[in-house]
Amino acid sequence: MQKTTLTYIKYPLVIISTILCLSGVRWLISSEPWILDQVANEERLKMTFIDLFLVEGNQTLADYLTQIYRFLGLYVLGIGCILLSFTSNKFLEIFMVRQRFLIVLGILLVSNLILGYVWIPSSHFIYVMWGAIGLYSISLYNHIKA
Repeated sequence: MQKTTLTYIKYPLVIISTILCLSGVRWLISSEPWILDQVANEERLKMTFIDLFLVEGNQTLADYLTQIYRFLGLYVLGIGCILLSFTSNKFLEIFMVRQRFLIVLGILLVSNLILGYVWIPSSHFIYVMWGAIGLYSISLYNHIKA
């Protein structure tokens, strides 16, 4: 395989994986991680977080949301690290590994985009997902071309 083709497959995948890692860390370290997508979350809830936390019985909801988002952050960080570990030239030179990597990543990206439009259509994460799909398309095109 030509080194140039491998480069055009590898670096978009490295960028996607790195963005996943950074997003996971962002959810892990944020004091109120649900606020990172506040507009979309409040639109989905049909109320503000202030109103939600004022409802009787919801005093511990902030702690619960923090816990849920910490798990989300951990899994997103983990997926990013796993994907990043498979972007070395040794792995990507193996056709079957590269093909499976691209199939799984494609399914993950498209399903996340669909769920984003269904559940949180005003989320800024939809733009991030479209960017990731654009990068993915570069890798997929060069994989097919190789």
